[in-house]
Amino acid sequence: MDGKLVSQSIMKSLKNEISELSKHNIYPCLATILVGNDTASVSYINNKQKTANSIGIKTFDYRLDEEISQQDLTKLVHKLNDDNNVHGILIQLPLKEHLDKFEVLNLIRPEKDVDGLTFINCGLLFNNKPKLIPCTPIGVMELLNYYNIQLDGKVVSIINRSNLVGKPLSTLLLEKNSTVIICHSHTKNIVSLLQSSDVIITAIGNRSKFKLTKDMVSENSIVIDIGTSRINGKLLGDVDFENVKDKVSYITPVPGGVGPMTITMLLKNTIRAAKILNSIYP
Repeated sequence: MDGKLVSQSIMKSLKNEISELSKHNIYPCLATILVGNDTASVSYINNKQKTANSIGIKTFDYRLDEEISQQDLTKLVHKLNDDNNVHGILIQLPLKEHLDKFEVLNLIRPEKDVDGLTFINCGLLFNNKPKLIPCTPIGVMELLNYYNIQLDGKVVSIINRSNLVGKPLSTLLLEKNSTVIICHSHTKNIVSLLQSSDVIITAIGNRSKFKLTKDMVSENSIVIDIGTSRINGKLLGDVDFENVKDKVSYITPVPGGVGPMTITMLLKNTIRAAKILNSIYP
């Protein structure tokens, strides 16, 4: 499953949406906030900024000292909330330990929460009234939809239980009438659960703790790899890709699978937020 191909297809439609919005003097704008200079986080932010600009989304880029106080970060979020030219606010995670992640995230206006992580947006999703959905889960759903993967009645195992991936993804899959199993570090008999699954979605990101191998998957199943690990300078996923790929019907590579979809969904959410804020979105 080619995430680059699918994301490029979606990008074309996003450009058209931006063009239509410009006729109403609406220019989607994304503000990103990065605390500190973690190498991976800097790379993620740079990529998000670059991709947004490439399709005509305006950006503000805030790079903050790692010692910034909760109070000063709060002031910045309030400032962006009040700026009518800003439609999306993204705070790059993880935050430094002295900052309260939940408090900071929930300062963001729900209409500008393009990561879909505020309590309000989570609640709307879990009540099947979503406005802005976390980017990686909705990116996975878009990928499955593009390849016409039928999910009704399928057994789907998610190896992740985070608020960012596992929980919202399970809700989206339940809406498609899948039977969802959430696996984690305390799950017993995980191999037998995975072997009986039609779809496996893994998002561990630590190969020293978990690697999905050929013996764990059934013939012609579908494998979605969200995990990323850097080993000897090479970016790898959770899946032993070369040995698993010939056994399954569909599989996503790392890189080039879910990663591009996540960024594309961030941009889609920014455009959606611009519509919501301007009362032109249902």
